Amino acid sequence: MHARRLVPAVLTLLLAAALAACAAAPVPTDAVAAAAAQVHDWAWTEQAAPLALGVTHTQDSLNPDEPTAAAQRGLAILRGNGAGWQNQHLMGFGTLNPEPSPGDYQWASLDQRMQLIKDSGGQTVLTLCCAPDWMKGGKPGTTDWSHLEYAPTPDHYADYADLAAKAVARYPQVKRVVVWNELKGFYDQDQNRWDYEDYTNLYNAVYTAVKAVRPDVLVGGPYAVLSSLQPGSDAADASDLSGPWGVADQRSLDIITYWLAHNVGADFIAVDGGTAERSGASASDGTVPVPADKAAQKFADLTAWIRARSPLPIWWSEFYPDVPSGTTGGPSSQASAASTLAAIAAFAQSGVSGALLWGPQGSSDVPYAALWTDSTDAGGGQPTPLTSAWQWLVPRLAAGSVEIGRSPSVPLVAFRAPDGMLVVNLTGQAVTVGAGGAAFPAWGISRTAAP
Repeated sequence: MHARRLVPAVLTLLLAAALAACAAAPVPTDAVAAAAAQVHDWAWTEQAAPLALGVTHTQDSLNPDEPTAAAQRGLAILRGNGAGWQNQHLMGFGTLNPEPSPGDYQWASLDQRMQLIKDSGGQTVLTLCCAPDWMKGGKPGTTDWSHLEYAPTPDHYADYADLAAKAVARYPQVKRVVVWNELKGFYDQDQNRWDYEDYTNLYNAVYTAVKAVRPDVLVGGPYAVLSSLQPGSDAADASDLSGPWGVADQRSLDIITYWLAHNVGADFIAVDGGTAERSGASASDGTVPVPADKAAQKFADLTAWIRARSPLPIWWSEFYPDVPSGTTGGPSSQASAASTLAAIAAFAQSGVSGALLWGPQGSSDVPYAALWTDSTDAGGGQPTPLTSAWQWLVPRLAAGSVEIGRSPSVPLVAFRAPDGMLVVNLTGQAVTVGAGGAAFPAWGISRTAAP
């Protein structure tokens, strides 16, 4: 894909951001949420560890060429507890080739994204992906964006590690790095498995180079996609780990097992995944269990599997809460917002340390929740169904002060903090709550103040 050229213009957005800082309306506080709070059989669990919520900037994310007013609205959301952590890729997903030819460094587009993160108050994660063409068989001085997801060849692992070291040295704001993304280019079709040996060799080279120049930077991997299969769809690839969400793909688990045993050092574990099942090697068929917490249980179960094998902090670098068949997902979808909150509840209960929302800026190409509508449109930059709830949760989950509530009698999940309670309907049907029979709307999200 072609990355849009970026020029420094963040200050223009910031001039009016303060005026728009209250553009995102607070989570509604209403009688329905108050009635839900009185459900008699809530069972409460304290979050297992502080949870850092953040975002990953992608191709379009408050770019300088967006309509000014729309971008200002989006920026206000980002600054208003939109993200404690913000992630940007080294190349691609909004940034250009940082080293088109050996020794020819072109940092302008990454400079712009780093300035956006700094000026919007985020803490910085840098995903060390992808690689210049000359490191993967291409001609120096050229960039073929259709080859973005090719991996560097082993003879260029040292060159890529050097580029990674130069990047973290250039940007002192970077506190964490993730090495590569989803093992792009490392799948061995002949053996029907991931080439986790070569990936780990790349990881080790990058880890060593980054720590040599910035020993304070936290380094993680392997950023494996934890796919789930339909029960019985492909026994050869199925693991013995299963739940209402499906069966974990053994090939993905093998990545983590090998990497844990052979990396030269790591500060955290990075993974990603979605809730829709896959049928063998085919694309997701949209099979998602309901209520949404059954699908989201995948995140808790996979986290527990990893935790049994390592004490390292676990970060979900991407997570995709799919919606049930027949339900429309996307930035403006109430179902996507509720499903995202179900995933966050699973993260909080299972002790996840960090979770990054892919693409905070809504896009018609991405059928998942976002924090603001597409600000490439003049009317964009508006809050979405997820925005207010997300902003309410960010500081409270980071402080570790939230309890997760579940009830056997109603398909709701609740987040309870000292100053209030956020309640989510996990289904596409209205739920009757409280003595007065209040109707909690389908996929509804609401908040009540502390008693």
